Amino acid sequence: MCSGRVDLEFVLRAFSNGMDGVFIGGCRLNECNYITQGNYDALSMVLLCKKIMTHIGLNPERLRIEFMSSGEGIHFTKVANDFVKKVKELGPLDKGEGIDELKLKLEAATKLIPYIKLVERERLRAPTRSEEAYREFYNSDELNRLFSELILDKLTTSQITSLLRTSPLSTGEIAEILGLNPSQVSKHLNSSSRQGLVRYDEGRKRYALAQK
Repeated sequence: MCSGRVDLEFVLRAFSNGMDGVFIGGCRLNECNYITQGNYDALSMVLLCKKIMTHIGLNPERLRIEFMSSGEGIHFTKVANDFVKKVKELGPLDKGEGIDELKLKLEAATKLIPYIKLVERERLRAPTRSEEAYREFYNSDELNRLFSELILDKLTTSQITSLLRTSPLSTGEIAEILGLNPSQVSKHLNSSSRQGLVRYDEGRKRYALAQK
């Protein structure tokens, strides 16, 4: 299977199921077996996923992509062993980042995947196809600005609405659970209220999901 077929959802689902690391192997860039050059799509997905992982508190070193030919068995063994060593150093996901704490944030990110794919395709593409260009673009101030503008706000809102599915909560309780500033949470709650996603329960003095 082409590495370009490895979907962002597959990666997030693996971590949601408690996998300690995800390794993706693809053919060498510019040597794709298909005219689609899908390995560049895989590289873009991984670099974007790492930014999402950093934001939700999941160590981005738990995800790795490497490009090699099918005849490079020795190189594959070396790379795979190196990744396994790194993951062991990071420790099990439930002992490191804490899978229970991450599941809510991973669920929120998963719900946004169709939107994230659209944004990535239309706004978050490197200007030229080379590994250097892709990595430089994803480390640029411009990408960070676009990521914050286009994805982070929606991701935070998705986290809040996912959390409110469990029970009504106050601004302070949401902020503590998600590790956010109460003023940030208040901003997102106000925006979500205007969109009809959440409502304020006067009786409980808590926010709850709006009834559809």
